[in-house]
Amino acid sequence: MLHHVELWVESLEKALPSFTWLFGRLGYTPFQEWEHGRSWRCGQTYIVIEESPAALRVPYDRMRPGLNHLAFHADDVDAMVEEAGAHGWRLMFADRHPHAGGPAHYAAYLENEQGFEVELVGGVRA
Repeated sequence: MLHHVELWVESLEKALPSFTWLFGRLGYTPFQEWEHGRSWRCGQTYIVIEESPAALRVPYDRMRPGLNHLAFHADDVDAMVEEAGAHGWRLMFADRHPHAGGPAHYAAYLENEQGFEVELVGGVRA
């Protein structure tokens, strides 16, 4: 079982609106808060967003080696896609949505202003 994931962001202030909406919408609840970061918990797993003073000051790029994206189960993919733009997310692969992952894979791929990608997986639809 995954214990936690920690994402370092360039700007906590810029990252908070999109991630706060996303994690809340997915059922995560606020867990910890400190000057340079926040975390949200769901069950025993938590996710951290931190503007670490130790981070290299280079923009995040999901195309570099390392984390490409996080994928979450979502019961209401379509509703979340409708809401996402108002919270700093844009739909990726719109021309293939909701089957960008293949014909039997119902999902939305979203990217926020900092370039972080999330996949909202809804499962198989008829």
